[in-house]
Amino acid sequence: MTVIPLTSLWLPILLSAIFVFVASSLIHMVIKWHNSDYRPFPNEAEVMEAIRKGAPAPGQYVFPHCADHRDLGKPEMRKKFEDGPMGLVYLARPGLPNMGKSLGTWFLLNLAVSFCAAYLTSRTVAPGTPYLQVFRVAGTVTFLAYAVGTIPGSIWMGKPWRVTIKEVADALIFGLVTAGAFGWLWPR
Repeated sequence: MTVIPLTSLWLPILLSAIFVFVASSLIHMVIKWHNSDYRPFPNEAEVMEAIRKGAPAPGQYVFPHCADHRDLGKPEMRKKFEDGPMGLVYLARPGLPNMGKSLGTWFLLNLAVSFCAAYLTSRTVAPGTPYLQVFRVAGTVTFLAYAVGTIPGSIWMGKPWRVTIKEVADALIFGLVTAGAFGWLWPR
């Protein structure tokens, strides 16, 4: 089989990344189907003040914190879990969100996923392959890249499954968009 050089796939890589970026923007800013995924604490001001008093650095925090699973045998640790709440919190630096940086980083991720889809598709699909076969390979790779990483949060961290299902649906849309670009622009 003839291997397609990645340099000949720069256009589907770039366009698919742009198409995913646009689809994501529509999902988040027009359809807004993820707005209900983020709920406020009923006592947000008190929670924020308690966190400020502890002055934790930006990072990922879990509560109750149990450094060693053997500690779960201790009555005081068991009580913390039984009494609740249990949670995972991500803390960022204080200040207004830097949307430019976040959107730029998101676009770079879109490019990286499209590049990986191009690499795997170019190694498994020959030039001149019909649209649907290219679509299947590129779409599957892209779907897996965007979807699989969202699932462990529901398995291990208590992220609501309804949120994960929506993220997997996003991944399906991103996979279809990328697959369409690759099928359309595949070398003949």
